Amino acid sequence: MTTMIDIPERDQEQKLVDYRVEDGIAFIELDNPPANTYSYDLMQQLDQAIVQARFDDDVYVLVVSGHGDRFFSAGANIAMMQRVTPRFLYQFSLYANETLNRLEHTPKLTIAALNGHTVGGGLEMALACDVRLAKEGAGRIGLPEVNLGVLPGLGGTQRLAKGVGKALAIEMMAKGETFSVDRGKELGLVNEIFPAQRFRESVALYAQQFCPPHKAARAVGLIKRAVQSGAELPLASGQALERELQQQLFQSADAREGIAAFNDKRVALFTAE
Repeated sequence: MTTMIDIPERDQEQKLVDYRVEDGIAFIELDNPPANTYSYDLMQQLDQAIVQARFDDDVYVLVVSGHGDRFFSAGANIAMMQRVTPRFLYQFSLYANETLNRLEHTPKLTIAALNGHTVGGGLEMALACDVRLAKEGAGRIGLPEVNLGVLPGLGGTQRLAKGVGKALAIEMMAKGETFSVDRGKELGLVNEIFPAQRFRESVALYAQQFCPPHKAARAVGLIKRAVQSGAELPLASGQALERELQQQLFQSADAREGIAAFNDKRVALFTAE
């Protein structure tokens, strides 16, 4: 006997994720006011945006942000969680995990632009990105799911522990505490904090440095792949992966340009080829 899982009623036309490409950067903006919370539709649109950026050879960096000034994302829609069945919540969490894994393993640099409060699933999404840039005074960061009687279920328990260590991660999640972006930088969870007045412009400039001709974007992507895929492997296996990726780069036009520019004492102009 087949059991169907009812997906909550939704407006198929509602746009919850804005996607645009400018100067080699894919800007992916969550737009589900007031707190840019997760829903089935938002996660589906986010997944599509990530895959679209993966396939676009003219995209070198992905920047994920929230619409507005108050929230990056407050995580899952709590009202939705109360309406649906535990079985649906399990499948929803599985799908969201798969989406964030795709974001984490996309062989292009990914940046979370924390423009506001980043809590619960919002922080879990940010932790799946390679770099986290925060707006000065952006609000609170944390994984307070314990206050709902649940745990961070989109990879948060694993990624936070890898970021700050097991003891501190357990304490933070068990307390359900949130903290400032300044504290996030002290902990190494936030890479840079930019002034609020020009935050989005600063993020775009930061991302631009990883695009051609400034950087060999393919090398950046394979550095990421070596770290993300190799981190869980034994050292010898990780080194084997590293060698295979390096061999790919040795055959690239960018490697030839970079080596030639160094020897010619000039600035390299990379083309991502």
